Amino acid sequence: MTTTKGEPTSAEPADWAPPTWTPPTWEEVVREHSARVYRLAYRLTGNPHDAEDLTQDVFVRVFRSLHKFQPGTLEGWLHRITTNLFLDGARRRKKIRFDGLAEGSEERLEGGMPAPAEQLADADLDHDVAAALAALAPEFRAAVVLCDIEGMSYDEIADVLGVKLGTVRSRIHRGRAQLRTALAHRSPSAEHRRYFGVDAEDGRSRLPAPMTGALGTS
Repeated sequence: MTTTKGEPTSAEPADWAPPTWTPPTWEEVVREHSARVYRLAYRLTGNPHDAEDLTQDVFVRVFRSLHKFQPGTLEGWLHRITTNLFLDGARRRKKIRFDGLAEGSEERLEGGMPAPAEQLADADLDHDVAAALAALAPEFRAAVVLCDIEGMSYDEIADVLGVKLGTVRSRIHRGRAQLRTALAHRSPSAEHRRYFGVDAEDGRSRLPAPMTGALGTS
């Protein structure tokens, strides 16, 4: 506080300065957030092995970038790193699988690839729900997981994914529609409107209790 002449008052020493923000150490981030990062990685990848690999990649990125982190929401920063590394990996695998293959080999590859249900057979997630999530395009899966499992708003998801709000809404809408179709046998038709928050407008929808448990939310 200063006087009308701009001189510091007795309550504010002349050499006063705001406290300097100290970022957390890498060890602190790993200790306090590794479980959360792994949980998100598992929900995105659908299996423990890929989730462990993704989690390791996340903390390698954190180690290299922590000095650049500005005061803010550390959880949001970790969400962004985890989700973007997942999407980058999905795009890279798709390119390797198809761009480098000989003509006509796509059919052979599709025949040799395990189905989503087989890939997730040993996962802790509900089998049907996990398979339905795994069958979604990575962009749709990421948006649905962040909204309906992680509980993030549309604005937060747009920030994490680096896309427009309309793109987030479209991905969530299309992802939910595909999930409802895949899981139609799990509930009466009258219940479908409640699945994946289709009536919600604020972007903070929640799954009904039976689905929440099936998806392993906490």
